[in-house]
Amino acid sequence: MHNHLVINALQNLLFCIPKAAVLHGKSVCFALQNSRFRNAKSKLAFSEEIIFTKSKLLLCVGLKF
Repeated sequence: MHNHLVINALQNLLFCIPKAAVLHGKSVCFALQNSRFRNAKSKLAFSEEIIFTKSKLLLCVGLKF
């Protein structure tokens, strides 16, 4: 019984170290992904504003002629 507890404790230690490293890596990946998504979303909103502003200007110029 004692040997089983020692083996179980060693297995837990050997599992916890890689598990912590993997979880840290996943957190970093999700943070980078969210950052890229926010950047793309802000650029998209800016480009839509430019597109709609240009189309309104073209519409106004077209109505004057």
